[in-house]
Amino acid sequence: MTQWVENPAGGRERGPVGLLRAWVEVLLRPRQFFRAKVAPGDQAPGVTFAAAVVLVAEGARIALFDGGHPIVGEQPALSAILWVLLMTVLVAPAGIHLVAALQTLLLMPATDERAGVSETVQVICYALAPCVFVGLPSVHVQALVAVWGAGLLVVGMATVHGIRPVIALPVGAVPAILVFGYGFGGNAALRAVLEGVRTAL
Repeated sequence: MTQWVENPAGGRERGPVGLLRAWVEVLLRPRQFFRAKVAPGDQAPGVTFAAAVVLVAEGARIALFDGGHPIVGEQPALSAILWVLLMTVLVAPAGIHLVAALQTLLLMPATDERAGVSETVQVICYALAPCVFVGLPSVHVQALVAVWGAGLLVVGMATVHGIRPVIALPVGAVPAILVFGYGFGGNAALRAVLEGVRTAL
């Protein structure tokens, strides 16, 4: 059984094994994970985790969908590599920090004893765990990923900031829509699924 360390600062396992273990733990036991593995001022493991998720998601999306990214100089392979690197190294970290700043503003009226911005960044990063599957060519999978990730975000906010889930849900709604709805295509996938259900009925 996994031993949960209450003060993980500097002690979380790094490297590929650490990333894989964090991915499994946050998917299977999110409340325990957020309680034990989110540390003040220790963003590096979380940002690395998010970068790894985006790398897998974008790589799979390009490989399976065969397109959807700009082609530079008639070099599709090089363009794909550059696109994945751009999304992984620049766009994802910048987007996460912007959403974390917004989330912090939304948390202000909800609680006076909230955790810091660093912890919010980490919650968003680890809530991306299901998004490794977003590159699969199935709107049902993509819709499930979006809902799952949004749920992890709400659980993480409630756990880390010490607020009730009924408060965390509206407070985290806009960040969840931005990250999972727009960033990972969940809005379009959900619309497609609902339209399919409506057509079937």
